[in-house]
Amino acid sequence: MGRRSMGEHVEGRLKVAVLFGGTSMERDVSIASGAQVIQALRDAGHDVVAVDTATGVLGPAMEQRLLSSGVAPAPPEESALDLLRSGNVTAFLDARELQGIDVIFLALHGGSGEDGTLQALLDLTGIPYVGSGMLASAVAMDKDIAKRLFRDAAVPTPAWLMAPADAEAVAREVGFPAVVKPSKQGSTVGLTVVKVPSALEAAIAEAYRFDDEVMIERFVPGRELTVPVLGDAALPVGEIIARHEIFDYECKYQPGMAQEIFPADLPDQTARLAQDLALRAHGVLKLSGYSRVDFRMDPDGGLWCLEANTLPGMTAASLFPKGAAAAGISFPELCDRLCRLALEEHDGKRRV
Repeated sequence: MGRRSMGEHVEGRLKVAVLFGGTSMERDVSIASGAQVIQALRDAGHDVVAVDTATGVLGPAMEQRLLSSGVAPAPPEESALDLLRSGNVTAFLDARELQGIDVIFLALHGGSGEDGTLQALLDLTGIPYVGSGMLASAVAMDKDIAKRLFRDAAVPTPAWLMAPADAEAVAREVGFPAVVKPSKQGSTVGLTVVKVPSALEAAIAEAYRFDDEVMIERFVPGRELTVPVLGDAALPVGEIIARHEIFDYECKYQPGMAQEIFPADLPDQTARLAQDLALRAHGVLKLSGYSRVDFRMDPDGGLWCLEANTLPGMTAASLFPKGAAAAGISFPELCDRLCRLALEEHDGKRRV
């Protein structure tokens, strides 16, 4: 696996490998993101190689079949993912189709594709890739560490504690209702809103099914906001109005389950504050390329940072492309710009 000489294709046609799929609970979402990104990059005039990191480089027929499958209402079964995990997950790096790749577009979500593991492997290859590096990816994925950094950077974040914790400790330090969730998962996989102390133990057990660490966080009532960050700029603030109490997996990925409004109907001062806090969160986590920072706004107008997503969803229904569109950036232009940012950052590091 190799790339052309530094800077050779900075302004021209690129050969891009789009990595998607994988073996995390967000596999279906990643496949949907990959489908959108592959088409957008081809529309932008680039040569694209489609790579499912679980099965390898896809031929045209398999690409068409897999990338048109859509996102199911619930995450895939663990047994199906275990079958995919039984293979050699790094074999795709040796594929002849990846020779001469200029940049890798990571359309992976969750698991080793987003937690810094794959980023560390790609760092060894020397190939530029879209998104944050190994350290930033790992820190952002670990919600406990990320929230500690938010707090130190004066980015308000809801009170939390880590399991094990009994109902008395939760009532004292967090309060009910509380959000119980895996510390290193995305797309609300394994998340429960616990309204009464008697439901706490079952919610913690459910979260432990998906991670070895579980967070218990204060539930913030109010509006759901998100701020896409592209390069060093915050894009328009968006608001999500979900049909469920929270913006859960079904609401995220099934048509008609949520309204996503860009720009959000907010006072200018509130929108600017959300953008400032998003940039602060992006910076303190040492993120690069792009991210999406999620907030809840309480009834008094207070903003509370929940998390930063290092590889935001890029499906037809995803928030980041909608935020970019509100800023006048088409989806093909957005994907092209992310590739250029990755090349610029990589070449900048090489000159240091």
